[in-house]
Amino acid sequence: MSESSSKRTPTGDPGGRSASARALPEDPISDTPAAPAPESPPASTKSKKVRPGDRIFQNLTTGAGLFIVALIALIGIFLIVQAIPALRADKANFLFNHGWSTNDPTNMSFGILDLLEVTVATSLVALVIAMPVSLGIALFLTQYAPKRLARPFAYIIDLLAAVPSIIFGLWGILVFAPAIEPFSSWVNSTFSWIPIFAPGNVAPSVRGTIFTAGIVLAVMILPIITSLSREVFERTPTTHIEGALALGATRWEVIRTTVLPFGKAGYIGASMLGLGRALGETIALAVILLIPVGRNFDWSVFDGGATFASKIAANYSEFNNATSAGAYIAAGLVLFVLTFLVNFAARSIIGKKGD
Repeated sequence: MSESSSKRTPTGDPGGRSASARALPEDPISDTPAAPAPESPPASTKSKKVRPGDRIFQNLTTGAGLFIVALIALIGIFLIVQAIPALRADKANFLFNHGWSTNDPTNMSFGILDLLEVTVATSLVALVIAMPVSLGIALFLTQYAPKRLARPFAYIIDLLAAVPSIIFGLWGILVFAPAIEPFSSWVNSTFSWIPIFAPGNVAPSVRGTIFTAGIVLAVMILPIITSLSREVFERTPTTHIEGALALGATRWEVIRTTVLPFGKAGYIGASMLGLGRALGETIALAVILLIPVGRNFDWSVFDGGATFASKIAANYSEFNNATSAGAYIAAGLVLFVLTFLVNFAARSIIGKKGD
C-alpha cells in the first residue's frame, strides 16, 4: 500500500467529516430574520373552572351579607314609620326639648335632649374608667403574667360578660352605691366648684347618680374591651419583641415601642365596641339612676336622669296606645342613629390608624 493511501481518512472526506455529518444539508444563509415563535397565552386569560361547591358557598355568603343589610334597613324603616304619627302630634321640639309628657295621647309634649345628654354622660364616664383599666389588664396578661396565671385570670375577666344586667343593677344600687357613698360625698363637697362635680339634680342623694351608674357600667364593659385588646396584643410579631429586647430595651420600652403601636387600632376598636354596649344598656341603669323632679340635667356626674334605653324600659305601660308608644319608638330611632354614628367613627379611627 502506498503512503498516500495510508494517510487517507476512513470516510474518504478530505476534511475529516463523518458520513452522517456530510449527509445533513446546511441551512442557507439569509438576511431575513426568523419569525418569532408564537407565545403561549398567559395563565390569567385562561378560563378558570368554578366548582359547584365554590359557587354555592359564594352565593350563601353574599346572601348572608345582603340579609343583614336588608334587616338593618327594615328595622330603620319600621322605626321611622311608627315614629311619624307621634312626631306629628308632638307639641314641643323633639330634638331640643327637655321635658317628656306622653300620658295623654291628645296632648303630648316630649323631647330627647335630656335623654341624649344622660346617655352620652353615663357612657363617657364608663369609658373613661374602663379604657385605662382594660389596657392595664390586657398588657399584664400578655406581657407580664406567667401563662399558668394569665389563663385562669383571663377566664375570670371573660366571665364578667356573662353576668345578667339586672344582677349588676341590683349590686350597684344595693351594695356598691352605699359602699362608695362616703367617697362620692367627699368628691361632691370638695370639688363642687368644678361644674362636673357640682351638686346634682337629685341632691342630697349621691347614690342613684351618673357617677355610680358610670362606674357600674364600666365594670360591665370591662370584659369586652379587655378580651379584644388581649387578643390584639397577643398577635404582636415575636420577631419585633425579640428584636427590641436584643437591642437592650426594657419590658416597658418593648410595650411602648412595639406592642402598643401594633395593637393601637384594635384597642380603639374594642373601646368603641364597649361604648356601643354602654349606649344601649337598659336594666342596670333603670335600676340605679334616680329620676329628678323639677330640674334638668346640667352635666354634673351627680345628676340623675334616664337614658334612651332605660326610659323606654321603665315606661312600657304606655305602649298600649300607638301614639304614645310612637314617642318611645322615636327615641329608639335616635339611639339607633347614634349607634351607627359611633360605629362609623370607630371605623374611621381604625382606618386612619391602619394607614
